[in-house]
Amino acid sequence: MKKIAVVEDNPDNRLLVQAILEDLYEVVEYETGPEALEGMENDPPDLVLLDISLPGMDGAEVLRRLRESPRLKTLPVVALTAHAMAGDREKYLKAGFDDYVTKPILDEGILLEVIASGLKHSAQAEAGESN
Repeated sequence: MKKIAVVEDNPDNRLLVQAILEDLYEVVEYETGPEALEGMENDPPDLVLLDISLPGMDGAEVLRRLRESPRLKTLPVVALTAHAMAGDREKYLKAGFDDYVTKPILDEGILLEVIASGLKHSAQAEAGESN
C-alpha cells in the first residue's frame, strides 16, 4: 500500500484527509515541518500533502529542505493550502510543488485525482531512472 505523508497543523484537517484516504493509502501524519522532515528522512512516503501555513517552519521551507535531501528530493509534494487567491497556484507550482489543492476540501475526487497523478508520475520517473 502506498504511503501518503500529511503535514498539517490543524487536527480537523488531518482528520478529514485521513477519512478520505484511509481505505486507499497508508497515511502518516505530521503536525510540524521539523517533525515531518525527520520522520520522512527515516521512513520516506510515496507522496506528501504539505500545508503552506505551518507554525515555525512554513511549507515552502519544508519543500526547500525536502528538495535538498538526496533521499527525499524526488518525492512528489502537493501543496494543500487555504492560500487560494488568484496567482497562488502558479506561485506554488513555480516554487517547486508538484501540484496544488485548496482547502477546505470540498470535492474529495480532486484530492484523490491529484494523489493518483502524483504517484503515477513518480512511478514513471523511477522507472525511467532504472532503465
